[in-house]
Amino acid sequence: MARARSRIAGVISVFGELLITAGVLLALFVVYSLWWTNVLADRAATKESDRVRHNWAVPQGPGELDTKDGIGFLHVPAMGGGEVLVKKGTDPETLNDGVAGYYTDPIKSALPTDKRGNFTLAAHRDGHGAKFHNIHQIRTGDPIVFETRDTWYVYRVFKDLKQTSKFNVDVLQPVPKESGRTAPGRYITLTTCTPLYTSDYRYVVWGELERTEKVDSARTRPRELR
Repeated sequence: MARARSRIAGVISVFGELLITAGVLLALFVVYSLWWTNVLADRAATKESDRVRHNWAVPQGPGELDTKDGIGFLHVPAMGGGEVLVKKGTDPETLNDGVAGYYTDPIKSALPTDKRGNFTLAAHRDGHGAKFHNIHQIRTGDPIVFETRDTWYVYRVFKDLKQTSKFNVDVLQPVPKESGRTAPGRYITLTTCTPLYTSDYRYVVWGELERTEKVDSARTRPRELR
């Protein structure tokens, strides 16, 4: 009887140790996913951003946006300030470097320089830089500013969609009807995963171009960013 009890106690002890080990491993995975990937992504984004700004400092003639290293920087004060490099594409290989990407599919994004269209962007909400982590803090009337080498594009938020299917590509249409708009314009759309720490749905914010400003030699920021 005593021997049987000893065996049961041994099994329980081993099982308990396995549970503790599993818990530690799970905790380490969470730390890696939500902290260490941010560290790595921020390092990569800083390096890429520095390269873009260095290229901008080299005198160039007028022309189309250079889409190789990044087309510019997104500034959203409501999300906590800071700048987000924007590159071509929304695949994980691009976004995991702590940047935002503009859509090339399933619906091709317009660029800010286009006279009409929807400049559609995506970025991670958690991990890998989490550049859109605070998207829920954006309110109607808030500014969204996009900076290129020679122009500031100042958009104004007019609507958000706090939850929609990850398969709802209509939010990326040139005229996103769920935003309430029915006519062509110059729109910007920010998309990311929701709820926090999941990828079940998408959170969407829409803005419309209010004005543009030419970048001066001192790169003086628009009043919305001062």
